Amino acid sequence: QVQLVESGGGLVQAGGSLRLSCAASGGIFSISAMGWYRQAPGKERELVAQFTISGTTNYADSVRGRFTISRDIAKNTVYLQMNSLKAEDTAVYFCHAVTGPYLYWGQGTQVTVSS
Repeated sequence: QVQLVESGGGLVQAGGSLRLSCAASGGIFSISAMGWYRQAPGKERELVAQFTISGTTNYADSVRGRFTISRDIAKNTVYLQMNSLKAEDTAVYFCHAVTGPYLYWGQGTQVTVSS
């Protein structure tokens, strides 16, 4: 099993920045993909950004060029740097990790962007 603990959400004005962190523990050596999803009120959960074990980095079109995913392997932590935030980025952001057929989620962290 993999445990994921997120931090770094909050309230920011449009145009501002936030950095989210996700610390992984447990079965981390089996992780094949890791990154972030988000879910806005009344909408489905959507992929924001993720790393894969093959070295691929994927971004949603809506955040490409504004958000950057990075990782600190020594700390088993993935980060999401969010710049030029917009009101439509308001959502609960969930860290996720994939090991084999299993998908793990963090508890979620609220990001609210005021316009």
